[in-house]
Amino acid sequence: MTDIVSDRAALFLGSRLKRLAERMQSQVTRLVEKADLPLQPSHMPVLGTLDRDGPQTIGALTEAMQVAQPTVTRAVARLTELGLVETNREHRDQRHKTIRLTPAGRQALDRAKMLVWNRAEAAVEEVLAQLDPSFLDQLTRLEALLAEEPLDVRAGRHIEAGVSVAQFSDELAPAFKSINMEWLEDMYEVEPVDLKVLDHPRQAILDHGGAILFALVEGVGPVGTCALKPSGGGAIELTKMGVLKSSRGAKIGEQLLAATIARAKAMGAAPLYLLSNRKSAAAVHLYEKLGFVHDEAIMARYGAAYQRCDVAMVYRG
Repeated sequence: MTDIVSDRAALFLGSRLKRLAERMQSQVTRLVEKADLPLQPSHMPVLGTLDRDGPQTIGALTEAMQVAQPTVTRAVARLTELGLVETNREHRDQRHKTIRLTPAGRQALDRAKMLVWNRAEAAVEEVLAQLDPSFLDQLTRLEALLAEEPLDVRAGRHIEAGVSVAQFSDELAPAFKSINMEWLEDMYEVEPVDLKVLDHPRQAILDHGGAILFALVEGVGPVGTCALKPSGGGAIELTKMGVLKSSRGAKIGEQLLAATIARAKAMGAAPLYLLSNRKSAAAVHLYEKLGFVHDEAIMARYGAAYQRCDVAMVYRG
């Protein structure tokens, strides 16, 4: 058995920290049970904050503890059931109700400090003494960095991470067909000219000096493809470009199209053109973004190749 959480340390850091937290909390729970307290370790920060800072609203507790508000709300509800905290009823708005310790809550907290807090803190300090002295400082820094710029925002800057572009190989031939058949069958009627290319990519494209590129995602495999099919006289058709539905939204198509255009330039395409349909609005927009323009001459010369063709474009760069 392998531990993927440890093996992919950066990817599953949150899961690993949660696993560590659950392990530590379960071990502290045994101390709480031995102290005969009706609490959970997760309740302790609420009681401690109320003890240190006095009565608080749910919002103030959330801000002070830096956790999600539903987490605080659930803890307060449970502590209220146990009679350890009470709520000021002057405000109907839950956000403005004040939470305070009851006498029973203060008594339970004092017992927890004596039999749980001090012992648990000493045990954790014993463990930390065997680690790098900066460990807790690093945790504080990690929290600050994530507050400054959340992971989802940071991830948006790494749209190409884990994506590579590969040339055609016989092993990838099935993916060339399956990726294209997905969008063809979803939006159009598959034409004989489509199957001629998809069933025999080497004979239809490569043997004529063309190229087929694939977008590969690490750990997933081919998720996108695009071909360059010579049409004679130096003209090259950019064709059979598709990205699997499951991989859309990560700008893989844009990366693949840019790589295909670069390859076409290296092949001396004159002109580089494509044929499409207005129904493929997102694809047409991408083509426009990367330098293709609509061209009536291309439509007149090549448009009859596909029954569905009502868009013809040429690359202007």
